[in-house]
Amino acid sequence: MPFSRPLTPLRRGLLREDVYDQLRDAIVDGTLAPGQVLRDAEVASWLGVSRTPVREALLRLGTSGLVRATPGRSTVVATIEPGAVRDAQCVVASMHRLAVEVAVPRLSAEEVAAMRDANDRFAAALTAGDVDAALAADDELHAVPVRASGNDAVATVLEQFTPVVRRVERLRFASLAGRESIFLHARLVDLCAAGEVEAAAEVSFQTWQRLAPLIESLPKVGGAAPAPLADGSAHEMCPEFPGRR
Repeated sequence: MPFSRPLTPLRRGLLREDVYDQLRDAIVDGTLAPGQVLRDAEVASWLGVSRTPVREALLRLGTSGLVRATPGRSTVVATIEPGAVRDAQCVVASMHRLAVEVAVPRLSAEEVAAMRDANDRFAAALTAGDVDAALAADDELHAVPVRASGNDAVATVLEQFTPVVRRVERLRFASLAGRESIFLHARLVDLCAAGEVEAAAEVSFQTWQRLAPLIESLPKVGGAAPAPLADGSAHEMCPEFPGRR
């Protein structure tokens, strides 16, 4: 199994989490391409670890849909399927809305400032065309209210399904459509600072909803990238949960 880029072998005694992180990130950034076969021994050699943590990581990646395994056959990197991404996007958007609803009354001035700083770095990265840095800054911004909410269940669900969304979001941040997120982030930070719970939660939800047109434009089968979008118009894909106000 040839790999498109080398990795520095990881230290002995590597924690399971580190192996999982390496494989997850390699799938999200395209180093491990859709349809690529993942053999335990080859992946272990690539990472410089034993096969056990690799097997455990592949099992975790399977639960989020990033890899597909068939009994008696090889494990492969999953293709980018619109239905799976749409389902994950709805869950991720709803979890971030819930996190913001709980977090806003708890946010400190320092945490709001950290969100604003992350958005500044996000904007700079988009201007420079640095998708990796943009995604990292975006993660940092949204992680603040998730941590402040203190809801471990929300954090666990987001850890599982956000990588599925990120595979597509890389395409968005490489296009002009991603730049609208700068203004949505700024609005979110301002509302958090003002203590506007419901409005901030709705902006957070809509930020993740902006992926809808890109998801809808994906091919039905396979992982080929669609043409970049010229605008950020959203399609309403995620229905309200019963009982929401």
